[in-house]
Amino acid sequence: MTYQEAIEKLTDKTIPITEVQHMYEYFRNNHEIQSAIVMHLGKRVSTNLNKQGENVTIAQLLEDLADSTEMSVRWAVAKNPLTPTSILKKLSTDRVNLVRALVATNPNTPKDILQKLFNDEKIVRDGLSGNPSTPLKYLAILADDSDNMVRLRVVENPSTTEVILQKMFNDSASNVRQAVHSKLKRSGI
Repeated sequence: MTYQEAIEKLTDKTIPITEVQHMYEYFRNNHEIQSAIVMHLGKRVSTNLNKQGENVTIAQLLEDLADSTEMSVRWAVAKNPLTPTSILKKLSTDRVNLVRALVATNPNTPKDILQKLFNDEKIVRDGLSGNPSTPLKYLAILADDSDNMVRLRVVENPSTTEVILQKMFNDSASNVRQAVHSKLKRSGI
C-alpha cells in the first residue's frame, strides 16, 4: 500500500479497525499518517461505529500515538473519549500546555488528574470549566474566573449545580447572565 492509498483509505470511517492498525504499523514513523489515523479514530468514536472488540484495538492505537513527537497527534489523543485513563494520566504531564488542556476537557479524565490540572497554567485550568467530570469545588472557583468564556463554559457545564448558577445570577458579563437565566429557566427554577 502506498502512502497516498493509506491517506485515502483513512477517510473511510467504515474500514476495519485491523486495517487501520496495519497502516499504523506500516507507516509508524510517518507523522502525516499518524495524524490521519488519530483523526480517523476520532471520527469512528463520533459516529458510534465501534463494534465489540474494536475498542481494544483503538485503545492500543491511541496508546501508541500518545508517544508521537507531533503535538497535534498527542492533543487529538488527549481529547478522544476512548483514550485509556493511563494515557490521559501520562498526557496530563505533557510538556505542551494545549495537550494538558485537552486532557482537562476529556470527560473520562479521572478526578484525581483533574484536581492536579487545576494547579496548572491558565489555559489548562480553562479546559476544566466545560468538563462534566470536573469536581464541583473547582467549578465553583471557575465561576468567579476573570475570563467571561470560562464562566460561560461553567454555566453550560451539565454538572454545574443550581447553587453555583445562583452565585452567577448577577455576573458582570451580559452573555453569562443570559446563559444563567436560560439554564435556570430550562431547569424550571
